Amino acid sequence: MTAEPVIRLRNVTKSYGSGTARTTVLRGVSLDVGAGELLALVGQSGSGKSTLLNIIGGLDTADAGDVNVLGADYRTVPEADLCRIRNTGIGFVFQAFNLLDHLTCLGNVILPSSFQRGGVAKAAQARGMESLRRVGLAELAQRRPSELSGGQKQRVAIARALFSQPKLLLCDEPTGNLDSETGREVIEFFRELNERDGMTLLIVTHERRVSSVARRVIAMKDGMIVEGDDSAVAGEGAA
Repeated sequence: MTAEPVIRLRNVTKSYGSGTARTTVLRGVSLDVGAGELLALVGQSGSGKSTLLNIIGGLDTADAGDVNVLGADYRTVPEADLCRIRNTGIGFVFQAFNLLDHLTCLGNVILPSSFQRGGVAKAAQARGMESLRRVGLAELAQRRPSELSGGQKQRVAIARALFSQPKLLLCDEPTGNLDSETGREVIEFFRELNERDGMTLLIVTHERRVSSVARRVIAMKDGMIVEGDDSAVAGEGAA
């Protein structure tokens, strides 16, 4: 029996604006991502890849089509369950780090616990320290983001993404603000997460150094999948 994919998209469309200012960003995208995959989604700016990632992560909604992530149908799942999936089932890593300067590194890492009911502060801190250890920054737990290098900030962001032990990690241009050497270190860490822990990763990137470590590469252009193993799937239901 074939396992359900972690991500299953069918004929997903998305537009912004209205009237003559309406812009179609996604045009009938279909894609399956299996458990334990390391998938790179590539394409030029404006190709729709970040919008697609946001829809998969539940940060944005599709206009039409089926979006099923971690077994949840986004069309019918209650909002409370969708929030739970975003907070515990999916980890997010962004180009801009999105760290809060008034919190310590540890405070940033354990931030997801503030959205969980019945959380125990000591347990959250212990888990936060473990996340920082995994990215090699336990000794910087009490520093503020303003005291860190770009690479260290991204590692803290990754530690925060791993805090809830998600099954799926979504990364949007995670090396875009890093120098070449630091970027290589982050990419290698993603590969270790995939190979050692079996975590499913979907990485949006336009950098070859990132896509070169992926087990599968899917290319997007003008809101459509144009290359990759799912090119045939992407045509399902097309007019």
